[in-house]
Amino acid sequence: MRYIAFAFLLLLPVTALAVEPDEMLQDPVLEQRAREISRELRCVVCQNQDIDSSNAGVARDLRILVRERLVAGDSDKEVIAYIHARYGDYVLMRPPLNRATLALWMVPFVFALVSLLVGWTVISRSRRRAAATGFSDDEKAEIARFIEENASKDGS
Repeated sequence: MRYIAFAFLLLLPVTALAVEPDEMLQDPVLEQRAREISRELRCVVCQNQDIDSSNAGVARDLRILVRERLVAGDSDKEVIAYIHARYGDYVLMRPPLNRATLALWMVPFVFALVSLLVGWTVISRSRRRAAATGFSDDEKAEIARFIEENASKDGS
């Protein structure tokens, strides 16, 4: 029973948060807002990791900056805009759709389209090969005659 409970705990989705105790705000409402904003911001050193879960030094600096801006009275949008102005589109986990990020937004659709085309090509070629490897009428007649001869030998 103990092993089942342990296995269950391993299966639970657990996110490793890199927020240090000295970074946390005393006000739980502001801290919650800081956590939500931190999940919207990408670590500029790590690949595809938000600053809330990154251990990089720059991520720590960004988490502290977010909290400083919140304490100063900025709204969530103002905090994100402040950091976005300094680090560019890359710092946003969901970058805006514009000319500079068009390729970033289109690549998944292009990959999906290419995958569908490759899949369709493979399936159609395999169907054509299967149709091409069928037996001709002469071959079918010869197979039937062979089966008949062998059946009569086995039955005698």
